[in-house]
Amino acid sequence: MSEENRKKLVHELEKKAIKLRIMTLEMMRDSEASGHYGGSMSVMDILTTLYFGGIMRVSPVNPKWEERDRFILSKGHACAALCPVLAEKGFFSPDILPTFNKLDSPFGMHPDMNKILGCDMSTGSLGHGTPIAAGMAMAGKYLKKDYRVYVVLSDGEVAEGSTWEAIEIISHFKLDNLCATIDRNKYSLDGPTEGPGILGERGIEGTMTLEPIGKKLEIFGWHVIECDGHNFDQLLDAYEEAARVKGKPTMVIAHTVKGKEISFIEDKYEWHYGQFNSEQYRMALEELNNKLKQLEQKSV
Repeated sequence: MSEENRKKLVHELEKKAIKLRIMTLEMMRDSEASGHYGGSMSVMDILTTLYFGGIMRVSPVNPKWEERDRFILSKGHACAALCPVLAEKGFFSPDILPTFNKLDSPFGMHPDMNKILGCDMSTGSLGHGTPIAAGMAMAGKYLKKDYRVYVVLSDGEVAEGSTWEAIEIISHFKLDNLCATIDRNKYSLDGPTEGPGILGERGIEGTMTLEPIGKKLEIFGWHVIECDGHNFDQLLDAYEEAARVKGKPTMVIAHTVKGKEISFIEDKYEWHYGQFNSEQYRMALEELNNKLKQLEQKSV
């Protein structure tokens, strides 16, 4: 890709990511649902890159196409980000997004593969996505398929023992058709991943630190790429590099900001889950629409 075309792609991804954040907020507002705002905003640029950056091979007209790349949102609580992405990609009409978390809606607080077109796996119980991704990647190798498997984890769930078992298995079987991403926003429901968390307020050492997460993964036999999870140039480079790596799986550690692009919830673990009031929706949507307008007026 020429430098000029790369700049155009990055610019389109920047606009797309803001549009998708707006769609998420409008969906949450119209459905009157509470939700996981912080993690949905932090992961949005990762999802935008995978689905609209020419990384993943999927077919909205044939969601069960056997040759498609597989995607697992292991941090299933960010379903509020995934639904608008799949709608924008063309798997279903965005007109049904306002049913989010309502009775008989295909969209719940966590994704359901039996109800959402384009969703490859039901998730929500943290620590399950990476083991399932391992099975998908092993099946691809066994069946001599050339599809790739992508899985996105929250950094909080990396503490799960099942995640580390899968990390070891994936490395052992040299599943180079698998690329995992940690949405490294540095906060879990209980507070900072590198801090005492809620239990610390009671004098108890609560949260287990993840660092040095990159070195741990390398010792387990993974190819590790660290990048700014809100820089589309770096994200594109990371996933393109991952596709070239042979003989070992790749982990992209994408450093992100919880609540990204909504100033009053950025870097606040209290907004891991909650519900905006009408004024907060107005403020957030005004902020995002202003950013989108600025990007649309920007020349490339």
